[in-house]
Amino acid sequence: MTCQVVVLYFARSADLAGVRTETISVPQQITSLQLWDEIVKRHSSLVALRDQVVLAVRQEYVLLGDQLLDLRTGDEVAIIPPISGG
Repeated sequence: MTCQVVVLYFARSADLAGVRTETISVPQQITSLQLWDEIVKRHSSLVALRDQVVLAVRQEYVLLGDQLLDLRTGDEVAIIPPISGG
C-alpha cells in the first residue's frame, strides 16, 4: 500500500530541487534509504547531498540506512542538508 507524504525542502536542498514543498506517493513501509532514493528520482540534483543529508520524519531525525519507516498519509518528511553559518 502507498501513502501521500509531504516533503519539505530546506536550504540547499530547496535550491537543488527547485521546490520548497511537494506531496509524493511512497510505500507505507519503506526504509529511510529507499525513501531518499524515491525523492532523488524526482530531483536528481539532490544526489549531491547524499553523504551529508539527514531526514526528519514526523519531526524526528532519521539517518539514511535500513531503518524501516511506517509512514502514513499526511506525514511530513523534511530534507535537512548541512547548515553553515558564522
